Amino acid sequence: MSPARNNPETRPAISVVVPVLNEAHRLDPLVDHLRQTAGDEPVEILIVDGSADGESIRTVTRGDVTLLSAPAGRARQMNAGASAAGGDALIFLHADTRLPPGAFRLIAKTLSDGRYAAGAFDLRYDSERPLVRFIARVACLRSRLTRIPYGDQAHFFRRDYFEALGGFADIPFLEDVEIMRRIKGRGERISILPDPVVTSARRQEQEGVVFCTARNGAIVALYVLGVSPGRLARFYREHR
Repeated sequence: MSPARNNPETRPAISVVVPVLNEAHRLDPLVDHLRQTAGDEPVEILIVDGSADGESIRTVTRGDVTLLSAPAGRARQMNAGASAAGGDALIFLHADTRLPPGAFRLIAKTLSDGRYAAGAFDLRYDSERPLVRFIARVACLRSRLTRIPYGDQAHFFRRDYFEALGGFADIPFLEDVEIMRRIKGRGERISILPDPVVTSARRQEQEGVVFCTARNGAIVALYVLGVSPGRLARFYREHR
């Protein structure tokens, strides 16, 4: 447990948990972005490395970051970060995603009004290609209709609610979909904020926009139909 969590005078309002694997080059720029976005707000940053040798976190030069190691697997890494975090709110952020201006204020306001215990942001890709921009708009519409935002939309939670849920399920894939489906199954509301996060389009650019979108949609559909996350993780690795 984080010492800050026990001390109301030093406890951060929000903790940002970043699971990483082989992403060393992204981390210092990400930390700079988060500090600029936070301004004077008390925000804690925790980077959780899933590599056996801590390769990614060894490159971090900023001293105002908590660096952790955990067994590889996004769910396990995020749960480890949440356990060490001191904030009253938790946000889980991919290393290649950037938050909108005022994001922490928006999260605090959303979680404080009593209607929502969890949420995410609309999505935009860092590409000007018309097809990629269209896919992002479709993704935003999908998440608003289904209320199941994906992990690259920066999930956030009240920490007491996240702990009551038991955190992310210990599964190798689709932990983001699973936890949002679990919240919906409890009859509780998920906020989708209209200010978009901006995430990397490198996968779409490398794999092909249509192929990547169709594959990911098929994987989620198969999961909803009952195919195990382990089997779907193998399918994903074989088709990327």
